[in-house]
Amino acid sequence: MTRLLFMGTPEFAVPILRALMGRYEIAGVVTRPDRPAGRGRRLAASPVKEVALAHGLPILQPPSLRRPEVVARLKEMAPTAIVVAAYGQILPPEVLALPPKGCLNVHASLLPKYRGAAPVAAAILAGEEETGVTIMLMDEGLDTGPLLAQARCRIEPQDTRGSLSAKLARLGAELLVETLPRWLRGEIEPRPQDEAQATYSRPLSKEDGLLDWSRPAVELWRRVRAYHPWPSAYTYWRGKLLKILRAEPLADWSGGEEPGRVMMLDGELAVATGQGALLLKEVQLEGRRAMAAEEFLRGQRDFVGSLLGKC
Repeated sequence: MTRLLFMGTPEFAVPILRALMGRYEIAGVVTRPDRPAGRGRRLAASPVKEVALAHGLPILQPPSLRRPEVVARLKEMAPTAIVVAAYGQILPPEVLALPPKGCLNVHASLLPKYRGAAPVAAAILAGEEETGVTIMLMDEGLDTGPLLAQARCRIEPQDTRGSLSAKLARLGAELLVETLPRWLRGEIEPRPQDEAQATYSRPLSKEDGLLDWSRPAVELWRRVRAYHPWPSAYTYWRGKLLKILRAEPLADWSGGEEPGRVMMLDGELAVATGQGALLLKEVQLEGRRAMAAEEFLRGQRDFVGSLLGKC
């Protein structure tokens, strides 16, 4: 049975690892070190580590892949190929050179579009109607390696980064199961990426979620979806952080209210924007649970008429 080394960290990588288990010998699982999480800031294992532990797979969590002892340990595992899915580090040349069949990456975009750390959010923010997954042969660049296979996926209007990532993870697992055997048999000729079409996505930060109500409603709607579940789209109301968890745009609405002003439109809670209005569907006030906009309004009668965005 072909020996593989798997590298991955977040939930996106879990279906891909599961798809390989049983079909191949998993020599080891490399994932990022445990990190503080939650209110107590206790160390938490990555989703990939949890699956590996549950199935008794060897686990490595090196702070860096560049350390000679880490490279030596990976070499001892003698993998035929390394499969990478959202691991979180660029593989150094010493690791890329280890497996005879190379290192294959499952990337959540149709490369060369949206290389980098946040391709799913980037596709939603850009208003794309479809995206997909790419299996590529890794090189020393950031998602610049030649392509082995791609599969497309429609972006639904209600898709968030969370829901779309889950769909792409399943699609990526299916595509890898189809592609990997053919690659190992030498049946696939890698195709170079078209550099003229390349775009990049930068890592997300907490600050990205702050909504600027002077922007168009459609853009803000995309931000609500792209930043769910993290960092969440948010604004401020009376000095408290207010997350906007679900919303819908009214691009054609035009009124005299200033951007950020809360109002009622045909019985629904809305916020005036730089172009159109944003209907609020689900919100979460700092220190409170998430709730439908109607329920929130029943408890906060003075919300309508207020101006959002002032910290």
